[in-house]
Amino acid sequence: MSANSIRKSPQVVEIRPVRGIFDLELGTVWRYRELLYFLIWREIKVRYRQAALGIAWAVIQPVFAVVVFTVIFGHFAKFPSEGVPYAVFAFAATLPWTYFAEAVQRSSNGLVTDSDLIRKVYFPRLIIPLAMVTAPLVDFAFSFVVFLSVLTWYGIPVTTNLLFLPPLLLVAMSLGLAVGLLLGPVNVRYRDVKHTLPFLVQLWMYASPIVYPLSMVPEQLRGLYSLNPMVGVIEGFRWALLGKAQPDFTAILMSLAMIVVILFLGLVFFRKQEQSFADVI
Repeated sequence: MSANSIRKSPQVVEIRPVRGIFDLELGTVWRYRELLYFLIWREIKVRYRQAALGIAWAVIQPVFAVVVFTVIFGHFAKFPSEGVPYAVFAFAATLPWTYFAEAVQRSSNGLVTDSDLIRKVYFPRLIIPLAMVTAPLVDFAFSFVVFLSVLTWYGIPVTTNLLFLPPLLLVAMSLGLAVGLLLGPVNVRYRDVKHTLPFLVQLWMYASPIVYPLSMVPEQLRGLYSLNPMVGVIEGFRWALLGKAQPDFTAILMSLAMIVVILFLGLVFFRKQEQSFADVI
């Protein structure tokens, strides 16, 4: 066999200039999908490695939050719960919120956490926040199983609205990614973000209809209130999980529009800043 017959084709590497801030290079992320899978798996293992309670941590946080909400807001404050037990009402909103809060925390800090990787290896930096918002889906899955058990305990049937849960979860994931894309580059330059983020997330929680229904918001303020993207996400989750007859579609559509805008701005801002990550971080 001749040398020419076994010669491998040379690898072709395309190098081209950036065509502008709207050149997001999303196709490059797909070519590096194996790295994305690795980072997701690493995040899952790191979260539960050497944890005494293991995967139970995925359940403890939302369950304890629901217990506190039920005692304070359901029992003492007597907040309405739209015809279902308050624990179920609060749990249906705590599910997406717990996932969203965790996704925002991880995606906003992911660039700093993986600073060594960024300085040494080239890859689309967008992979890091993508991995950070995907890994918490494991926690969501375990919490969701507990929620189904709570529904069974209270004798509440699951309706066909549950089929809308995956797209609603994708919407929550998109919002977590959008916020991470905006805050991540800022955190690279100013590490104050890491310290202020938990406080901001806590404020955002009480500005969202988690412990109270959307109907408690005055109707004349509901349009402005629905500019909070989590309003539509939580309303959609309650509709899908509890089988409400009609959610507030106006609030949902306004929240979806806000998420699309924030995600686009986040992608553009992240793309513009990522060339300096290795130098600044």
